[in-house]
Amino acid sequence: MPRTQLDGEPWLYSIHSARDGRNISPWDLASGLMACYNLSTLLAYFLSFVGFLLLRRIRNVDLHQIGEHGRIEHDASLVHKDTPKGQKYAPTKVHSGLVNLLLSDAKTGDEEGEGPEYGDRRILMDATDVARARVRREKECPKLDRMHAEIARGEMGIILGVLEVHAGKNVGVPVEWLREWIGYERLPTGWKPTHVQGFFDVVSRSKAIRTSMQELEEK
Repeated sequence: MPRTQLDGEPWLYSIHSARDGRNISPWDLASGLMACYNLSTLLAYFLSFVGFLLLRRIRNVDLHQIGEHGRIEHDASLVHKDTPKGQKYAPTKVHSGLVNLLLSDAKTGDEEGEGPEYGDRRILMDATDVARARVRREKECPKLDRMHAEIARGEMGIILGVLEVHAGKNVGVPVEWLREWIGYERLPTGWKPTHVQGFFDVVSRSKAIRTSMQELEEK
């Protein structure tokens, strides 16, 4: 199975299923994103065509090419190690230690009725939790340029939007779903799209992550 290193890698499952990860066109990618995750037309085509632009590709691509380092893929991934110097493609293996650290960033107990004692089903990751994880990783890794820092926030902004649930007064992504999505690279058990995920909502979530990161860095 061809693979790539992106924090939002499960976005590509529908394309892999249809094309065996090969000869993917921007239209294939956009259509798969809309069909599987209920992304809006604007968001799906933006991700697809801007992605091809960043890859500097006109023709169709194979899935592994999306992981070319320095294009869409970036260092300071929340669940992958950085690309070794001199390597063209990023590591594809999910690092279990990084996954555990990411999930720990959500287990703060700050939200009502939330904390490790409640178990993963009651723990939700929100924009502030993602910001905490991004600040931690960006301190450990080479500095991201402005574009890749935006990509990193946007990846998680999409995940927060697509998988978001409400639990009492709390809103976010269940940690158990995030573990399956990013840690085990599969769609969360029992999840199905409940709404159309729009472009401007993702922009808003990305800004919220950035604002929370700035606040954390100033402390």
